[in-house]
Parts: sequence; structure tokens; C-alpha cells
Amino acid sequence: MASSGTRLRVKRDNDVTVVEFVDRNILDEANIQAIHDEIAAIIEAGPKPRLLISFSNVDHLSSAALGTLISINNRVKAQEGQLRLANIDPQIMEVFMITRLNRIFSIHEGVADAMGSFEK
Repeated sequence: MASSGTRLRVKRDNDVTVVEFVDRNILDEANIQAIHDEIAAIIEAGPKPRLLISFSNVDHLSSAALGTLISINNRVKAQEGQLRLANIDPQIMEVFMITRLNRIFSIHEGVADAMGSFEK
């Protein structure tokens, strides 16, 4: 599933697609577009997508990256799917709190916690 130019590591865990970022800093416009396109393809692959995005490798996110996350969230909801975010760095989490994005997204401490939160 991964191409040589991928910005993501993708794996399936039962019926959940787990996505991790390759880059520590998600700031570059071209990379953000590539991430959006890759995740959009995952969402479009089937009905009711169950997607977990882990930020374990990420140190910095741009506002454009946050916009992409909102777009991804809207796409998942449009397909009656579920999106979970996990392993967000405390500094990045602060941005989520300030922008009130923590109210839009289902954010979890770790992957195991997030995996347990999916509704059947």
C-alpha cells in the first residue's frame, strides 16, 4: 500500500486503519497535500471508515496541517465513519486546545486507548 513517496505509514488492525506520519515536522505545503490525498484515498476505499491517526513522531504541525485534519474529519463523518487521534505532543495539544479543535476531534492518550474507543 505504501509508495516510495509516501508521507505515511499505514497498517490495518482488525477493521481500523492506523496511520502514522513519516515526518517529524508537518509544515511543508506539498507534504500536507500529499498527506491529505493519501488519507482521502483510505477514507474513500470503503464505507464507514475507521481511522486512527497517531502523532507519535510529530513535533510540529502547521495551521495548514490542522486545516487538512478538519477536512479529513469531515470526509470521515460524511461516510459515517469514525476518526480518532492519538499520541499528540503536549505542545501540539496546546494548539488543539487554543483553537478548540479538541472539541471536534476524539483525542486519546495512546493508540491502545484510541483503539478501544471505536464503536462497533
